[in-house]
Amino acid sequence: MNSSVVISGVGLWTPAHSISNEELVASYNAWAEQYNAQNAIAIEQGELEAKPLSSASFIEKASGIKSRYVYAKEGALDIDRMRPMLPTRSDDEVSHQAEMAIAAANKALAAANKTPADIDMVIVSCAYTQRSYPAIAIEVQSALGIEGFGFDMLVACSAATFGLQRAVDAVKAGTAKGVLVINPELTSAQVNYMDRDSHFIFGDVATATVVECSDTCQSEHAFDVLSSKCVTAYSNNIRSNFGYLTRVTDEDPYGADKLFHQNGRKVFKEVCPMAADHIESHLNSEGIQVSQLKRWWLHQANINMNLLISKRLLGRDASLEEAPVVLDEYANTASAGSIIAFAKYHDDLQPGDIGVICSFGAGYSIGSLILKKR
Repeated sequence: MNSSVVISGVGLWTPAHSISNEELVASYNAWAEQYNAQNAIAIEQGELEAKPLSSASFIEKASGIKSRYVYAKEGALDIDRMRPMLPTRSDDEVSHQAEMAIAAANKALAAANKTPADIDMVIVSCAYTQRSYPAIAIEVQSALGIEGFGFDMLVACSAATFGLQRAVDAVKAGTAKGVLVINPELTSAQVNYMDRDSHFIFGDVATATVVECSDTCQSEHAFDVLSSKCVTAYSNNIRSNFGYLTRVTDEDPYGADKLFHQNGRKVFKEVCPMAADHIESHLNSEGIQVSQLKRWWLHQANINMNLLISKRLLGRDASLEEAPVVLDEYANTASAGSIIAFAKYHDDLQPGDIGVICSFGAGYSIGSLILKKR
């Protein structure tokens, strides 16, 4: 039997703290009312706009999100702070993001029945890294005792699938025997908690996958990677401008234009057909019909996007068994969303069942992998 590249293990690490829509709205509304009262004259004179109030029902209707996990809850709901409080760690301590990554990596290794000695490549692929260098991946590699190499990848919400494609290519080429692809999404630090239209979107989580050759696979729930496909098309509709150059421009590093912001209507209108076309063309290139898919592990950004994409492909609404949803509990976890769905909903598949992991986001960027249960 010819060897193939497989995903042999997946790990999901969930933070201990969560914030419900009700908690988030209570904090935001209290802050908005305080802001409006403090700036009443300027608002009345048209110099400033009043901050609109929100509701838990508005958030759920707009996104499907009911709650989100956060790495640090302290400070996020404080109307005099409106951002999480993270203690500074010394250069000799494990960084916050590496801590998340290590936790997910250990779960993935256990699921794949592997030890660090079986891995020689580490990719940390996510929307944000907490520093430029040294790479978080190299820190994780060192902490786990892995010999080989590691690097970080930043492709916004498609980072996980892009990282997986790089891992698959490395195993195919023989430049790596076992790859850990880790997605430590510490997104809460980039959330503007003072923006009604975006403060509810993101949550924190870490996921990890083990990619290796089928010849070395020892997992009961492994999937052959039949094919992978990535594409990018430049767009300004989703941006995060926070970066080191702010220091030399003398701008406010925490201004609303520096944190996550988007033109949601344009993103919805443009990305949904792009993602549907991407998946369909990817399947067609492998001679696979949409009707043959047992599971859709889609990016978890917005329930309305997922419903529209799956309906466009299937010609009907997808069931929760076909296209599981996790964003109601986890919110948008950037690149990790589709991997969360895969982690939680793959054990029930039977040998020969086919599924697709697909993520899409800023860039625009779209990545997909076609998997077949071994």
